[in-house]
Amino acid sequence: MLETILNEIEPYDATLVAVSKTKPAARIEEMYQLGQRHFGENRVQELVEKYEQLPKDILWHQIGHLQTNKVKYIAPFVHLIHAVDSEKLINKIDQEAEKSNRNINILLQLKIAKEDSKYGLSQDDLLKLAKDISDYKWNHINLVGLMGMASFVQDKRQIKEEFKVLKNSFDHIKSQAWCPSEFSEISMGMSGDYKIALEEGSTMIRAGSLLFGSR
Repeated sequence: MLETILNEIEPYDATLVAVSKTKPAARIEEMYQLGQRHFGENRVQELVEKYEQLPKDILWHQIGHLQTNKVKYIAPFVHLIHAVDSEKLINKIDQEAEKSNRNINILLQLKIAKEDSKYGLSQDDLLKLAKDISDYKWNHINLVGLMGMASFVQDKRQIKEEFKVLKNSFDHIKSQAWCPSEFSEISMGMSGDYKIALEEGSTMIRAGSLLFGSR
């Protein structure tokens, strides 16, 4: 399945993040041996345990909602934090990145789904934080793009429209004179909707069940 998805996303020049949450290190090692390097975890404890067990050239993505008190555990090694949705969280990431003597890549999460259970920033807050980051309000943060989750529905038109909202927000920030030079990623699309996401401009998809099977 890995090869199939990689072939599908190749024309879009997108990155595949293999969502390995709840899967044992041995399964990740198998996929690593096939050439996969980007892996995503929801839970910090699981991410840290797997980082310690597995090859150090794996690029680890924290993709779930992140609590501020957990940032310190992943700050020394995390490749990209996806779901950044508050100034409070950015402050903490910046503090822990400084302690680790590195800059941390983040994606700001925009709320595009209609569902109340989904996290994310409003359009106004998104723009304000993006501008604040570009103005070096924080010295150890790299804003590399945006992230969003579509509603969990069967209606492909709704999913498509929600992805368009994220792409339009990305394009708007990209067009600003203050936009950071490294701002280039749109993390959207999962196992059930990644094909729509790619068509709407995703540069990074997060696939779990397609690769590893149902949890």
